[in-house]
Amino acid sequence: MSAIIMSGKTLADEMTIQMQEDVNKLKEQGLTPGLVVLLVGEDPASQTYVRNKEKRAKALGFHSLIKRYPSTITEEELLNEVQRYNEDASFHGILVQLPLPKQIDSDKIVNAIDSMKDVDGFHPINMGKLLIGQPDKIPCTPYGIIKMLDRYQVEIEGKRAVVIGRSNIVGKPMAQLLMMRNATVTIAHSRTKDLPELARTADILVVAMGKGHFVTKDFIKPGAAVIDVGMNRDKNGKLIGDVKSDEVAEVAGYLTPVPKGVGPMTITMLLYQTIESAKKFAALSTEKL
Repeated sequence: MSAIIMSGKTLADEMTIQMQEDVNKLKEQGLTPGLVVLLVGEDPASQTYVRNKEKRAKALGFHSLIKRYPSTITEEELLNEVQRYNEDASFHGILVQLPLPKQIDSDKIVNAIDSMKDVDGFHPINMGKLLIGQPDKIPCTPYGIIKMLDRYQVEIEGKRAVVIGRSNIVGKPMAQLLMMRNATVTIAHSRTKDLPELARTADILVVAMGKGHFVTKDFIKPGAAVIDVGMNRDKNGKLIGDVKSDEVAEVAGYLTPVPKGVGPMTITMLLYQTIESAKKFAALSTEKL
């Protein structure tokens, strides 16, 4: 058996066609979706990620802005910048690129973003809405994974899912989204005992450990859908996932590649949620007339 490769790039390209139509319709109404990214410091990975976001946003015709700040910026100064864009009606999405320098409390900055403009989905209000099953803005990586499972017709309802990783960015919201689709979900992590044995019970296995090639074929139930969220570098600098894909592909039914798997969908969902935010702001403006 050889796994079906679930290409995030292919799905991102498909979604971009509809997103372009939505942007064009908004522009006909006199509204251009606006996204501002606040980038602090010179972290190379953040720089690359932000460039990719800007490139795709501009290709769709967004009003796109990257605001760069020195790593010496104070927490108060950054909070003032967030508030500035909260009040700027030309922007419908605000993203503060993480990580931030040690003198800044990341939670305080994220919490300061207007929840309606929180297109990353990390604000406590949006996380709370997700928890009670009334999602608005959803963390982009888990949201993109659900879109991929649907695109490749991977059945979720009634299936057993294991999520390896318990972060607020991926693990916890991923588990909630799967539960909302009626999967039976277990969250595993670095302290989980007999992890390979647990993973082998999964019809859907989501791996977000941050450890290169951690998951081998011994973790995989035959025919399972395996989602690799990992972005690591091997000793030669090559980009690799958390899953040892060459051997896992022999057992799994579906597998996301690294690169061109989950990564393109994360950016796609960020842009998608910015467009949806712009639509809501347009509707609110109409209601006030």
